[in-house]
Amino acid sequence: MKKRYRPNVAAIILSARYPKKVEFFIAQRSDVADSWQFPQGGIDKGESPREALFRELKEEIGTNEVEIIAEYPEWVSYDFPKTIAKKMYPYDGQRQKYFLVRLKPGAKINIETKEPEFSSYKFVPLKELFHYVTFFKRPVYKKVLDYFKKEGYF
Repeated sequence: MKKRYRPNVAAIILSARYPKKVEFFIAQRSDVADSWQFPQGGIDKGESPREALFRELKEEIGTNEVEIIAEYPEWVSYDFPKTIAKKMYPYDGQRQKYFLVRLKPGAKINIETKEPEFSSYKFVPLKELFHYVTFFKRPVYKKVLDYFKKEGYF
């Protein structure tokens, strides 16, 4: 049976101190204990990935005051673990477009949104990132971050 992937955007957010200081925004999901990730969300019908990026950031972290630094050149996919797949039916995983963005100076993060997805957030250096990120997202994050690193963004 052919797998079905939900079209999705993901934001790798660097703090406003970039490029002087390279630190990544990660947030803890409010529905899954100890699950940290980058903000991400589905692409609505008729919406471009960039439009979805700005809408999702506003919905999830209370601001879309970011500048896009780069875009990962391909779509990347991952499968949901069995426990999450049930909740996400009919999808087997996500097909994602990644954007590397920088918070604009003065942008105010507020995770206490109308429908909060995150319970807390922090900025971490690259070397600490994978201490937090949930296991099934690590291979995709590594692939995308390695690409941006190789391209000289950090």
